[in-house]
Amino acid sequence: MGIDLESWKARIRTVVGELRAELVALSHDIHAHPELAFNEHRASASLADALERGGLRVERGVGGLATAFRAALDGGEPGPTLAILAEYDALPGIGHACGHNIIATTAIGAGLALARSGQRFPGRVLVIGTPAEEGGGGKILLAEAGIFDDVDASFMLHPSRSNMVRRSSLASSRIELVFHGKASHAAGAPDLGINALEAVIQTFVGVNARRLQMRGDARVHGIITHGGDAVNIIPARAAARFSVRARDRAYQRKLVEMVRHAAEAGATATGARLEWTETRGYDNTVPNTTIADVMARNMAAVGRSVIEPAPNERMGSTDMGDISQILPAIHAYVAIVPDTIANHTVEFAAAAASPAGDDAVADGAAMLAMTAADLLAESSLIGQAKADFARQLGAGEVAGREGWLARSKAYTGRGTSE
Repeated sequence: MGIDLESWKARIRTVVGELRAELVALSHDIHAHPELAFNEHRASASLADALERGGLRVERGVGGLATAFRAALDGGEPGPTLAILAEYDALPGIGHACGHNIIATTAIGAGLALARSGQRFPGRVLVIGTPAEEGGGGKILLAEAGIFDDVDASFMLHPSRSNMVRRSSLASSRIELVFHGKASHAAGAPDLGINALEAVIQTFVGVNARRLQMRGDARVHGIITHGGDAVNIIPARAAARFSVRARDRAYQRKLVEMVRHAAEAGATATGARLEWTETRGYDNTVPNTTIADVMARNMAAVGRSVIEPAPNERMGSTDMGDISQILPAIHAYVAIVPDTIANHTVEFAAAAASPAGDDAVADGAAMLAMTAADLLAESSLIGQAKADFARQLGAGEVAGREGWLARSKAYTGRGTSE
């Protein structure tokens, strides 16, 4: 099938311009009605409705998740399957301070622009609505349910401080610590008690004692979630929660062991009993070089300067990392704020519905749609992306689907220590 790629991309740009007001209104509506993980009923319905009106075939509640959806645009000829991903959950207390309203509407805008462009193409484009990125791991659950089994490549766009296509993310997991001691009167009979709070405190001391020996990408941060019930009672129960992250999963596992040793030492020092629970977090993102290069060209085409992530780039974690472990994928970024503003802040939430955020919606929809057009029109690109992934798999940089499924079970566990 011969495709005039430049003409197709020009039509995409025109269509996105026509869609801009609708997409911005949708972005603002999601922003004004923030919904937390797995409860994004309004946003999910609005996004799915828009895709359905635009001619895509929409399935709702896919993968066993009520607020997930999958919309399909068939190109008319056999070919690869691309997945453009949408996120739309908010943060507790500060709403869309990660800009998921922009992520959602860029993805929906890309699907609508491709549909309205009228171009036949080899393959299929999916717009997949993925709930609960902020701690729920919706993409992981959808991948485990087989939603990505027939996907050849995937990509998405996240608002940020810079325009980037090769930024990675940190592998993570969460640890819940509960120490069980023995209550006693703190003044009248302290010698008869076992202080569970002191075990928590010693755990923090132990973790901090190892910080000098941690790599620069290590992120071990925790809070005390329960410290006792009354100041005059030796705490019989105390609890803490830690997030443990690093650039790669292998080192992240070493950090988890450091935390475990500190917690066990705290239990030993105080005589408390430790109850340990680790919950699987997110894998690190490994950007696909070919898809990143294509996205970079289209980012430049809409007038955005692309930068390379700094060697010491500060990052968070995302369940898109898990998708990059099982198939060629990238998690690109589009600037909506200056370097002085971080996401997960009140200022970033405001920017997500600002003129800069609205420009990102339109630019992002065009970038995603044009990237899909490149990958569909130039048959060699998907092959190159898969070759990149095979090289990464051989080098141990990604796990592959079977490896990802197998090793994920090792990152969740419970235990006790006397």
